[in-house]
Amino acid sequence: MSSERLTILITGCSPGGMGAALAIAFHDAGQHVYATARNPSKLSLLATQGIETLALDITSESSIASAVSAVTASLPAGKGLDMLVNNAAGNYTMPIADVSLFAAKELFDLNVWAQIAVTQAFLPLLLKSPNAHSTTSSVWSHQIQTMIVNHTSVGSLMALPFQGIYNASKAALAMVSETMRLELSPFGIRVIDLKTAGVRTNIIANNNVNVKGERLPTTSIYAPARDVVEKAMSQEGLSDRGITAEQWAGEVAALLLGRNPPAVIWKGASASTARLGTMLPVGMFEGMIKKMTKLDVVEAIIKEDRR
Repeated sequence: MSSERLTILITGCSPGGMGAALAIAFHDAGQHVYATARNPSKLSLLATQGIETLALDITSESSIASAVSAVTASLPAGKGLDMLVNNAAGNYTMPIADVSLFAAKELFDLNVWAQIAVTQAFLPLLLKSPNAHSTTSSVWSHQIQTMIVNHTSVGSLMALPFQGIYNASKAALAMVSETMRLELSPFGIRVIDLKTAGVRTNIIANNNVNVKGERLPTTSIYAPARDVVEKAMSQEGLSDRGITAEQWAGEVAALLLGRNPPAVIWKGASASTARLGTMLPVGMFEGMIKKMTKLDVVEAIIKEDRR
């Protein structure tokens, strides 16, 4: 791990999430962290620990511009941003046959387009980092590199029933990350795809089913299995699975601050299994996934109803 003090900005640092845990892990490692969230009042706990906090609604052009101005003003003359962690995101569960296109587009606005907007806005500060180098041959050989870390998910590579829109948004961000890695390499900016699996946070509690009380439409083709499907949509029983956010953050921070972080970081419970699944023939894990999401029960109910 480098002894150099880095400036790191993280989006989506509200309490109970991975962003807050990562901000603390970086701060404890001696880095200068800008922890941001749409509602700055939620950042008070981080502020009491000496972490610099800022308001940043990643879906608001004016909020992004204000955050860039605030960071620019607080940095020493000639100093840039060393790492941008695009962590803020939303969750949405619903069978593809029943998704609200408005809600789906809204999720893509947050999970894809807003990530690009934030990256574009902070890119000038990243280019000012002394760790950015205008060379392609040695980009992966330096211990410290200017970085953009895009937080996707193992779901970006795995189809999970009733999570199709969320997973598709993360898959889109993963491809954006792959392309950015190529396009920004001439400028010495490393792009990391952070694929997270099971971590105990509030992301499930904050999904559309649990916060907004959304249910299957009355006309849903899944109506015969409504109770089972809606329970699966709520992701009941998954919120207490996985490693703690603190463990995840400690492992991720150690990799990002270490020598030559991998282009893709897999962390969280069952991350290794998910990674293995991407290397196996299509359908190999379908039985396990159906059982895990209760789709096997749904299938039995639907088949019985259609007889």
